[in-house]
Amino acid sequence: MIFRLVMWFVMLVGGVVGGYWFDSFLFPNVHGRGYLLFDLVSLVAGLLLLKIVLTISRNTGRTLARLGRRGDIPRLQTNVLATDGLYALMRHPMHLGLLFFPLSIALIVGSPSFILIIAPLEMLLMVIMIKTMEEPEAIAKFGDAYREYRQKVPMFCLRIACIKVLLTPVAPNRP
Repeated sequence: MIFRLVMWFVMLVGGVVGGYWFDSFLFPNVHGRGYLLFDLVSLVAGLLLLKIVLTISRNTGRTLARLGRRGDIPRLQTNVLATDGLYALMRHPMHLGLLFFPLSIALIVGSPSFILIIAPLEMLLMVIMIKTMEEPEAIAKFGDAYREYRQKVPMFCLRIACIKVLLTPVAPNRP
């Protein structure tokens, strides 16, 4: 868990710093006057995308808390394989939302290099981490049940119907 949090921090801070650094070479005038429209459109798009990312994360977190936890276990842990609701549509709905977090930050800060180069690379890195870390952990935890689930349900689903379900509000769990 700590490793993942550190990775998020490094990706976001590194993306902002790296984006501005690359901008100084690739887009030297973009942060000066005359680019107010780009900055405004980028900011609004970034804030809208961030709202979507946070909505998906909230909804999938609530769904996972309801479906993936039995008994008294630590808050961010699961002990039941969630295969219903959002998890019947895709194996990693929360990660799908979080994949767009770097892009939303890139748009908010208005760095073309972050938007066009760094954020897509970070998104690719996240998919690789899901395949190499999350999937093996799920197999270790849930065994054949996860292997069977993996054969039936895609990692991500970008169909409009799936996205609508991801954005549909989920009531919080009440103890």
